[in-house]
Amino acid sequence: MTTHYDLIVIGSGTAGTTAAHACAKEGWRVAVVDNLPFGGTCVLRGCDPKKILRRGAEIIDSASLLTSKGIDPGTLRVDWPALMAHKRGFTEPMSDKIEEGLESAGVTTLHGRASFTAPDRLTVDGDTLTASHVLIATGARPKSMPFEGSEHMIDSTPFMELEELPKRILFVGGGFISFEFAHIAARVGSDVTIATHGPRLLKGFDPDLVDLLRTRSTDLGIDIRTGTAINSIVPTGSGFAVVTEKDGKESTLEVDLVVHGAGREPDLADLNLEAASVEHSKAGVTVSEHLQSVSNPAVYAAGDAAASPGMPLTPVASMEGGVAARNMLKGTREAPDFTGIPTAVFTIPELVRVGMLEEEAREQGLDVDVRYNDTSEWFSNYRLGETVAATKIIVDRETRRILGAHMLGPEYAEVVNIIALAMRLGLTVDEVSNLVAAYPSVGSDLGSML
Repeated sequence: MTTHYDLIVIGSGTAGTTAAHACAKEGWRVAVVDNLPFGGTCVLRGCDPKKILRRGAEIIDSASLLTSKGIDPGTLRVDWPALMAHKRGFTEPMSDKIEEGLESAGVTTLHGRASFTAPDRLTVDGDTLTASHVLIATGARPKSMPFEGSEHMIDSTPFMELEELPKRILFVGGGFISFEFAHIAARVGSDVTIATHGPRLLKGFDPDLVDLLRTRSTDLGIDIRTGTAINSIVPTGSGFAVVTEKDGKESTLEVDLVVHGAGREPDLADLNLEAASVEHSKAGVTVSEHLQSVSNPAVYAAGDAAASPGMPLTPVASMEGGVAARNMLKGTREAPDFTGIPTAVFTIPELVRVGMLEEEAREQGLDVDVRYNDTSEWFSNYRLGETVAATKIIVDRETRRILGAHMLGPEYAEVVNIIALAMRLGLTVDEVSNLVAAYPSVGSDLGSML
């Protein structure tokens, strides 16, 4: 028996559920398929649970910064199992809530692994489905690693289910995942090492602020090793012997746990895209600017599964899911607007970015005014005891518009949202500087930053 749908969505994360709800609301017959619990990475295995675990580390950090300033941390510590239970109090009900919400909207939910057998035909655990439209929204998975013993690493998903944090942890890779979890683990009490083969950490962020974050991290006790390749991971009786290489010299690091933090790639391997004539690459499904497959007009892709210019962020996935839905419903060619989309590394303190890096603006030949501030002694940071904080704003001298903003400091992920809005609206730096903010608040620092 073959069942036909107006739209089949493969993947139940933000991009997929956004599109499913939008199309079902217009009367389409919609199905969502996932071989994992409904909800996708961010809600169940990524952004949200990570931020809950970070809160425990924040409390420890806040108390330590005010030691000798009126706060005695005493025996303050993170009870990891209890914090994990708090995290599960959020994540465990979410899958059912998301699936129930879809079903209440008239969407059929299917559990299983989807695979194309023709341009408009799929199988899901032996059942055959056809569709007028298909949205691929399968998200991303950890990149495969080339060295011996890579199978002994865990990724962020099992890390966030650990009942206890081991004493010695190695994070492989110098990106978001490694830094965010390293900052949590170090404050819980683990001995933490980050090793990355490249010379530059957090490559998408301002290098001057990354250097400050590196200093803050090493002061915390995190051992950061750049230019360091992993040659092998060998199990031992008590953990793992990790053979690393730097400048042609090998050394061995003994650890209890190795965590994969070296990036992610689109999760497309099981879809049999060749049977659907869907072009794709390591970057994802090859799509036009309006997110339609360049080789199969019935197929769209959104979020991490699409080779679009959008960053691999949950808000971007949501936006792309909505754009794809409107284009399918109306036959339009709307393109996502990626202007002014901020991104953050939730270390403690956090590192944020929106718009161009200084080097990118200069490479484009723009006449820029770079406004740098060491904000570590400003009131908003003084009151917290934070000693490492800075901002860098990139302004176009001719148009007076903000081209980019880069910030390292407590609560700066909230401040950058204001700049992101200003960039989307095309406001000048003078107009943003005239904001009258609640005082004293971190947002009230914005005028001085500009």
